[in-house]
Amino acid sequence: MYVPAEALDAAIALSAVGVVAHLVAVVTRGLAVHRAPWGNMYEFVTALTCVAAIFFLFVMIKYRAWTLGLFVMGAVVVALGLAETLIFTAAGQLVPALQSYWLSIHVTAMTLATGIFFVAAVLGVVYLAADRDAKRVAAGRPGSGNGIMRRLPSVEQIDRLTYRTVMFGFPVWTFGVIAGAIWADQAWGRYWGWDPVETWAFITWVLYAAFLHARATAGWRGRRAHYIQLLGFASLTFNILVVQVFIAGLHSYSGVS
Repeated sequence: MYVPAEALDAAIALSAVGVVAHLVAVVTRGLAVHRAPWGNMYEFVTALTCVAAIFFLFVMIKYRAWTLGLFVMGAVVVALGLAETLIFTAAGQLVPALQSYWLSIHVTAMTLATGIFFVAAVLGVVYLAADRDAKRVAAGRPGSGNGIMRRLPSVEQIDRLTYRTVMFGFPVWTFGVIAGAIWADQAWGRYWGWDPVETWAFITWVLYAAFLHARATAGWRGRRAHYIQLLGFASLTFNILVVQVFIAGLHSYSGVS
């Protein structure tokens, strides 16, 4: 896979500048509110996209996955743009229920894991598209004819990279769920009450665990395993955008009206 050196250098430099600017925005938001800057939906999305950008910049350089940056960084820009235009929330104080040091433990872990899973989801979509194109070519039919598709890493490399990404994020999500249960016991007197957000967080955990199991099982590698991974991210997204916003529960702190 050949990428012109000038284009590669420019892409890495622009990505690094964007990541630094994004990180500065998240940090200054935290300084403005004197707390961890992920106390509502807008701040959470802004922070998780920052995590996704930082994580993938490291992955892109370490594994030389240059062309995948178009898809991952592009998705980050779209998600961040939607957050800034649709759910922007002015800086303000937390509701009393969130004024706890557990915000910096539980929500931080969930933010980190969600940002990592965001990268895995984009890689999963790219894998499905690349695998479909490779099978068409192998069958003697014309491929997509897209120059970008021809420059992508092999489907095996994308598959391994996605698997490693989920492997990295899954323990962080697990810790976040456990920390949330401990916070719930301190706040509400029980570790687990099947609140809608808790329920969907557990469903998401089960789906990602199923992906890791499927990916480690020879008969379930490939497209079927990636469908499970994307179903896990769909569950996570549903929890963030639907459950926390439209379903009343103990976790209704999105700040979106």
